[in-house]
Amino acid sequence: MIQVLLVIYLLAALGVIGLVLIQQGKGADMGASFGAGASNTVFGASGSGNFLTRMTAIFAIVFFVISLVLGNMYTHKGESQWVDPTQGQVIEQAADTASDVPAENSDEIPQ
Repeated sequence: MIQVLLVIYLLAALGVIGLVLIQQGKGADMGASFGAGASNTVFGASGSGNFLTRMTAIFAIVFFVISLVLGNMYTHKGESQWVDPTQGQVIEQAADTASDVPAENSDEIPQ
């Protein structure tokens, strides 16, 4: 499950990067008055602005949602449950438990 989310995460990141690099800047409309505006007819009469802007927004939303999901999954990774094959029962497994660390006696002086 994590590997699938990581692949989608990587594709969304590359999609956002590619779409941002393809888009024209706000000053690029100046070139249309000198005859460079014919290339915008590939995406329709309104140009590529709406299509690229919507696709960038979709890829960005997917990127942020998967970021939150992966962050949540990695945070709770140590608190997973597993079944002991010899006993057949579910055992809670915590990442940090205080019972594993022996308590130091403050009355003793190390020598």
